Amino acid sequence: MPTSSRYRVYFTAPIEYMNNCLEVANMKEAPVCEVKENQSHECGCHDTRERKRNELIKPVIGGVVFGIGLILSRFFGPYITTAVFVAAYLILGGEIVLRALKNIAHGRIFDENFLMSAATLGAFAIGEYPEAVAVMLFYQIGEYFQGMAVSRSKKSITNLMDIRPDYANLKKDGQIVKTDPKTVGIGELIVVKPGEKIPLDGVVIDGASALDTKALTGESAPRGVSVPDAVLSGCVNLNGVLTVEVTKAYGDSTAAKIIELVENAGARKAPAENFITTFSRYYTPAVVGLALLTAVLPPLFWGGEWGDWVHRALVFLVISCPCALVLSVPLCFFCGIGRASKSGVLVKGGNYLEALNHLDIVVFDKTGTLTKGVFEVTAIKPSGGFTENRLLELAATAEAFSNHPIASSISRAYGGEINRNLLSEYNETAGRGVSVRSASKTVLAGSGKLMDLTGVPYERAAEPGTEVYVAEDGVFAGYIIVSDEIKPDSRDAISLLKKTGVRKTVMLTGDSPQTAADAARELNIDEAYGGLLPDQKVEKIEALNGQKRGKLAFVGDGVNDAPALAIADVGIAMGGSGSDAAIEAADVALMTGQPSKIADAIGVARFTKRVVWQNIVFALGVKAVFMALGALGIATMWEAVFADVGVSLLAVLNATRIMRAGS
Repeated sequence: MPTSSRYRVYFTAPIEYMNNCLEVANMKEAPVCEVKENQSHECGCHDTRERKRNELIKPVIGGVVFGIGLILSRFFGPYITTAVFVAAYLILGGEIVLRALKNIAHGRIFDENFLMSAATLGAFAIGEYPEAVAVMLFYQIGEYFQGMAVSRSKKSITNLMDIRPDYANLKKDGQIVKTDPKTVGIGELIVVKPGEKIPLDGVVIDGASALDTKALTGESAPRGVSVPDAVLSGCVNLNGVLTVEVTKAYGDSTAAKIIELVENAGARKAPAENFITTFSRYYTPAVVGLALLTAVLPPLFWGGEWGDWVHRALVFLVISCPCALVLSVPLCFFCGIGRASKSGVLVKGGNYLEALNHLDIVVFDKTGTLTKGVFEVTAIKPSGGFTENRLLELAATAEAFSNHPIASSISRAYGGEINRNLLSEYNETAGRGVSVRSASKTVLAGSGKLMDLTGVPYERAAEPGTEVYVAEDGVFAGYIIVSDEIKPDSRDAISLLKKTGVRKTVMLTGDSPQTAADAARELNIDEAYGGLLPDQKVEKIEALNGQKRGKLAFVGDGVNDAPALAIADVGIAMGGSGSDAAIEAADVALMTGQPSKIADAIGVARFTKRVVWQNIVFALGVKAVFMALGALGIATMWEAVFADVGVSLLAVLNATRIMRAGS
């Protein structure tokens, strides 16, 4: 049945999460009502309950008056019963007629308010008072139940994403003060007690506990943390007391970023949603025109009775309301995004959820995406009279200012202290390496491209792994091999993607071509390209774009992956371990380090698409049948409104199946 204007606003506006209370256009649904210590009760839940009661009062009172009118019609004349029916109509439909008039004044003629008003006022005009009131009554009842179904589906999604922190326990001058997380600065200490959400990203400096990360990652198993583990906002502390040093301000925290992604998801509509919007723009005027032709042509040319054909036209109008599509299709994508989030996959919009249906090529970064990103030195090969220890010392000196995982592994392997005060002229070149001035000598450490760039003759490594070539004052000192372990989940990810129909998998990496080939062989990846700089990764993706038959996705986790993520049809970031820049540039974020979650997201996207088309075919099919029956005089207005309400409710309930898919 037709949707009210508040639902129509929802379909053209982003979904907004406000203070843990769901707002869909002008309807708020507070999923959790909590009265915090020393706080007034201002969550709005009582207002919500009152508003829902008011929405129910209208059809109840109108229905009672309508019932009285039906009883009186058996005992009294038409004047009294007509007056009662008019009163019932004003209670049930007065607001709708007023809204239709306002929309017409603003140039918005063909909407559900117009269709309902035209059909019911027309019924009044031909003396069908009970039918006119009945249409408005069932409109209000159907709208109430639709509102309940939509609210419940959105409430379940809101509960899934209930990660907004309520407060932070700030540790200051030996005291613990409950405060707004937005006021806590970087470097300050917060205390997280059992059962509390972690309000801000940080590092544990005291205590040990287990964290419930389900809201962020979809993983049910608790994760143990202790000093000096990093913790993310939005997780729930299960048992121990933690003291956390804040590393990110609230606006940059994981919880704030996720909430922002979900809030903005509704702004990016899928092609199916845009199709429904365009379809409705032409469909509604068309059915109004057909209704006019149904009312006018037969009496003019075939001598039918005007009252009979006008009545058929009015039935036709009631049936024609496209609300089942207008309401259920966006709801399908909303539920799809919510279902993906339940699995630890954040999709930034319905258009990206739809794009996941058509992935043809998936391109992976290697380090931190398919591998653990935890490097260990596995080989040290000095050259030209340098010792292993001297080679390690030179490499550690060059990498002293770098926070790259490879630099950290070299520093761990060296084990000594590097006096950074003696270093100068530090320079780092993405994809090549670093140079630094130490004791009046220039030390280089990086890839073979750095050696080529600086003109240093060097011996190429034969061992598998990432090579770090080292030189001192233009003299080659040897190379170090650093290896990164492949994630066990990566093999499953590639296998699952191929089962879903992905035609080609590709790996791009800054590591040597040999290292890339070895990893690709182990993972059964179709193509691998090594020794690439960030701009060369972009060039490769542009070349692969020319080969695709559907959509191309790029999966990465580093700052240098941001350009590649941005130009892909679907950019997928490893949200659990990835950089902020990568997550910002991506269209989809995996909140765990598991690339196999991509296959889960594809499964949700495909189920969502199936439900969308089920609703489209079902709604249009039923309406086509009943519009024909109405035009032929077989379906009455009572049957029409029942059919319309039923189609809408079934479409909404079908959409909510997406939230339970795979549960």
